[in-house]
Amino acid sequence: MHQQKQFRRTVFVRLACGALALGFAASVFAADNPQVAIKTTMGDMVVELDAQNAPKSTANFLQYVKSGFYKGTVFHRVIDGFMIQGGGYTEKLVDRPGVRKAIPSESKNGLSNKPYTVAMARTGDPNSATSQFFINVNDNNGLDYPGQDGHGYTVFGRVVQGQETVDKIKGVMVDDMRGMQNVPVTPIVIRSATLLSGERLIK
Repeated sequence: MHQQKQFRRTVFVRLACGALALGFAASVFAADNPQVAIKTTMGDMVVELDAQNAPKSTANFLQYVKSGFYKGTVFHRVIDGFMIQGGGYTEKLVDRPGVRKAIPSESKNGLSNKPYTVAMARTGDPNSATSQFFINVNDNNGLDYPGQDGHGYTVFGRVVQGQETVDKIKGVMVDDMRGMQNVPVTPIVIRSATLLSGERLIK
């Protein structure tokens, strides 16, 4: 009888420890995949970042978020059926000061440019991404590594709430302005970008 009680106690302790370990792992996973609320003049959205598959891009984006860089920037390039791009210019279409050093490409991470995924914008240099990002509004697998240029574009997150906001933005009227194409006629301004925590996280 004593041995049976000791056996049950041992099993209970192991199960309890296992549950704690699973809980800890879940909390670590949640912490490793941060979420950012982006409020715009056309509605709000929440983006979940993929820190496991795109650690450099995630860390880079979070630095801009925490510094308040994105407040007052606009979605300056909108192409319905392709993507919406923002994070680099003010409402007057001038460069937002405070751009950090460019980061290396992580386009080989296996993530695909599916609808509502978030990717780093860049120039012809694959390692030139800084603050600008775009949200795919179509299945743009042609942007995946290796793409047409042998490099592709780095996906580092996805919209987990507010897809309807993305859908509203993609359909706005655009025109050519100040040497830029596909610029929304009515500016779409990012009012804030905030890191979420606790009960505000989207499950």
